[in-house]
Amino acid sequence: MKKFISLLLCAAMTMALMTGCGAGSGASKALDDGTLTVATNAEFPPFEYVGDDGQPDGFDMALIKKIGEKLGVEVVIENMEFASIVSSIGSKADVAIAGMTITDERKQSVDFSDPYFDAVQYVLLPADSDIATYEDLEGKSIGCQLGTTGDFIVEEIEGANGSQYNKAVDAVNDMLNGRLDAVIIDSNPAQVFASNYKDQIKAVDGKQFGFEVEQYAIAMPKGDTELAGKINQALKDLKADGTYDELVSQYIE
Repeated sequence: MKKFISLLLCAAMTMALMTGCGAGSGASKALDDGTLTVATNAEFPPFEYVGDDGQPDGFDMALIKKIGEKLGVEVVIENMEFASIVSSIGSKADVAIAGMTITDERKQSVDFSDPYFDAVQYVLLPADSDIATYEDLEGKSIGCQLGTTGDFIVEEIEGANGSQYNKAVDAVNDMLNGRLDAVIIDSNPAQVFASNYKDQIKAVDGKQFGFEVEQYAIAMPKGDTELAGKINQALKDLKADGTYDELVSQYIE
């Protein structure tokens, strides 16, 4: 009898595990504790930067906090190196927002929300530089932020001597000091740097170099369709009620 009961218990446990696994497919536990832990890299103005209070600020930070309000959870920001963000999702962080471009390579590790911003890479150049075409970049010393789209582009430029940095500002400083011929970075940060160094730097639209438009999105654990659905709905609601446009006006325009 005891053996029979044990067998029944084992069968019941097995069924429970199977049911749990089945129910977990596409289900989310990310919000169960009332918080949304978000990975970012606060070195990418105006999307993310360290504010006067020492905390990450910027368009992405404001956007994800508004999403948190829609979801009824507290948003906790974890600032880290950009190259570490994708691997942190599902362990150190629930999601990531960091001016991150949707790429096929990243899709192998994470899922993405609906796109929330279209951007293009820019080329930062010394004010007196005569670089004007993609071919002009060949064989040049070019800086970029590690793990970004700019990093991927530099790898494709024939003969380019690429230098990777954890912080884009370090690449810009090296260019100002004559150690780089150019820096490839996203459009909005590029324009911020050009504005801060008006007489020393010029920012050239990447379309002039044949760079394609890319889309930023929120990165999430693969297969978590419940979380993706909630975040995508929150994005739609924020665009519909005008909050998204207000944030664009405040931080970007």
